[in-house]
Amino acid sequence: MTIRLPAADGTLRTYEPRTAPLSLVPGTPFGSRTVFSAAHVVADPFADVSPDAPAAIDWDATLAFRRHLWSHGLGVAEAMDTAQRGMGLDWAGAAELIRRGAAEARAVGGRIACGVGTDQLAGGTLARIRAAYEEQLAVVEEAGAQAVLMASRALAATAQGPEDYLEVYGHLLRQAAEPVVLHWLGPMFDPALEGYWGSSDLDAATGTFLEVIAAHPDKVDGVKISLLDARREVELRRRLPRGVRCYTGDDFHYPELIAGDEQGFSHALLGIFDPLGPLAAGAVRLLDAGDVQGFRALLDPTVELSRHLFQPPTRFYKTGVVFLAWLAGHQSHFAMVGGLQSARSLPHLARAYELADGLGLFPDPKLAEERMKTLLSLYGVDQ
Repeated sequence: MTIRLPAADGTLRTYEPRTAPLSLVPGTPFGSRTVFSAAHVVADPFADVSPDAPAAIDWDATLAFRRHLWSHGLGVAEAMDTAQRGMGLDWAGAAELIRRGAAEARAVGGRIACGVGTDQLAGGTLARIRAAYEEQLAVVEEAGAQAVLMASRALAATAQGPEDYLEVYGHLLRQAAEPVVLHWLGPMFDPALEGYWGSSDLDAATGTFLEVIAAHPDKVDGVKISLLDARREVELRRRLPRGVRCYTGDDFHYPELIAGDEQGFSHALLGIFDPLGPLAAGAVRLLDAGDVQGFRALLDPTVELSRHLFQPPTRFYKTGVVFLAWLAGHQSHFAMVGGLQSARSLPHLARAYELADGLGLFPDPKLAEERMKTLLSLYGVDQ
């Protein structure tokens, strides 16, 4: 059987789907690396909402997907940008997601870390920004989850320089009950975060970031770096205080960063591990066994798919992630909160299907093929 897929130049090409998925089985958490998958949310397709209305979530399907990730030994990074924080999911929805996700993690013994931000604010004073962070931190801690202090659009808009970041983050770290993960999200993921840490000069910004950590190393479990710059991540990783982990958020260079070098390695907190979950878990288990070559052989071929999903404008990678979850049978529809399913073109989605199928990511390749043909038919592509 073949399928006709649209190319970027407007022509149709013939593709022959594979008939069998990659054989990957669930397993326990890993020994050599700490690995989180940032997880998407499943919209309720029957909710009568507008794009600007609060998100309507299918809680059963959303939590089932998290159980899928936990079953393979992955941790879940909850209510972060992959879950459309600031792109369809508001703070009220995120708070409910955190509570439900943390309860589900306790029930199955899964690891969970949850995003803490200021998205209940559009702007404001430093005092209001601190209070917004505190409100969200309290929700995460009360839920029994680890906190990830995410970058704040409000702080980026309000801060006058590095000293404001030092003051806000220092205040939060002093009051955090347990060590947190600090998240540096670059402007390629969110243009509103340009100049974070008080400077658009990344060397200066890195200095401020490291100053925050050095002042409170006992309150920082690790840092998540999402700058899509492998060299800079490695340099920063080597400057971290002993005991502070680097969690790569680089969806372009993750195999080499997780594998590491003679001076260390990165752990992982990645949006691409949403569609790659079972395959990524299998690769990390090879690292646990000391098989770096096998790890790279399994994970390196996935980079082309990741670079495709995260191509500019990078912030719309969530559309491809949810699309692949639908094709893989993790949800019954391709609808997203905020109507974000329309954010990528049909040729982009077709290429995502082809790359994912080539990797064997679909548990039921026939189902994925049928769903891809259904989407194509809606666009007028006859088979």
